[in-house]
Amino acid sequence: MKQLSRALSPLALPLYSLAALSLIAPAHAAAPARKPAAAKTAAAAKPALGANNGIIPLPLNPILPPAQRLCGTKTSSGVSFTMLRPATGPVPAEEDYVLVNYIGYLAATGAVFDQGMQATFPVAGVIPGFSQGLQMVPKGGVARFCIPAAMGYGAQAAGPIPANSDLVFQVELLDYKTGAEIETMRKARAAASAPAASEPATAPAPAGKPQQ
Repeated sequence: MKQLSRALSPLALPLYSLAALSLIAPAHAAAPARKPAAAKTAAAAKPALGANNGIIPLPLNPILPPAQRLCGTKTSSGVSFTMLRPATGPVPAEEDYVLVNYIGYLAATGAVFDQGMQATFPVAGVIPGFSQGLQMVPKGGVARFCIPAAMGYGAQAAGPIPANSDLVFQVELLDYKTGAEIETMRKARAAASAPAASEPATAPAPAGKPQQ
């Protein structure tokens, strides 16, 4: 199944796998990111984002009501969004790495096609509409993104997502780090785990002259 993420570059993948899971949220056990919703039986006991600032317990109702597939503010790209839980502060940039909870729905039917808890990925590593939406949410915020097909998967079908499908995501931004922060943390971690340099061996003292 083609999932939320698009292919990561060879440079981004090692940095992401080394740092994002272990450094962005060291207090959390990392859940496998972006598995198909049907395969996520282990997530059944965990809460997921809901409309009206609420929580929807899993397993999810397979259909999101039409009123909850609508968004308010529309951008020039056609992506629109509604803040469900406002937050203040800076927002991620395209080159940053995020830690999120999310649920994806088909706008036409409200059916769930994907979900992730404590999922980590580069902002630039996902479909364009999701990437743009992330860049409008401060840390701690919960938002709904309404993504037209042109900013999603376009004319290409992707697993349970039919071709030319508009998408709806509900997303909680738990945390994010810049690429520079991740690299600094990665280097500090590598330095801390490196074996200490051994001290050079001391040369033996010259032997004394034999007694006469």
